[in-house]
Amino acid sequence: MDNAKAWEAAAAGFAAARSNIGSEIVRQWASGFGTGSEVVDMGCGSGVPISQVLIDAGLTVFGIDASPTLLAMFADRFPQARAVCETIQESTLFGRKFDGAVAVGLLFLLSESDQRGMIDKVAQALRPGGRFLFSAPAIRCEWRDIQTGQLSLSLGEAEYRRLLNAAGMHLGNGYVDEGGNHYFDAVLTT
Repeated sequence: MDNAKAWEAAAAGFAAARSNIGSEIVRQWASGFGTGSEVVDMGCGSGVPISQVLIDAGLTVFGIDASPTLLAMFADRFPQARAVCETIQESTLFGRKFDGAVAVGLLFLLSESDQRGMIDKVAQALRPGGRFLFSAPAIRCEWRDIQTGQLSLSLGEAEYRRLLNAAGMHLGNGYVDEGGNHYFDAVLTT
């Protein structure tokens, strides 16, 4: 089963179990943008808690998720937000530029080559000075996702730094939330 189908199968359980862990990191990150700044939430799921935090911060949110069930929850919750049901591999990121991009709980669900492609895609979709916040373990490791049983892979901080630099981004701060999850904050410098 591919990741998109696995997440669709787990959608209801995921939405019910999703906690607010990581909300404070996203809130702090969002505070660096002006009201109305445009941010794409890749792997937005139902929109709780990440998109909710972004909208509460006064940002304009665009959501992408491969699960029709989760995206329907997102659209019901945030009718003002644009949303599209597609995988990140297929996505054109709305064919536009953004001030920021968020991928909490998504990047490490992709294969190594798809992670590389996603980083390049995000860099191309950011405005100069745009920021990219994503979560992944700081060390290179593999594990099975608890929700779906699918293989997950972190490329580790050194490789993410290399890929971000190659895409014209500078890796700045790193954060760890109350659940022990690591976040990377990159800025488009080109």
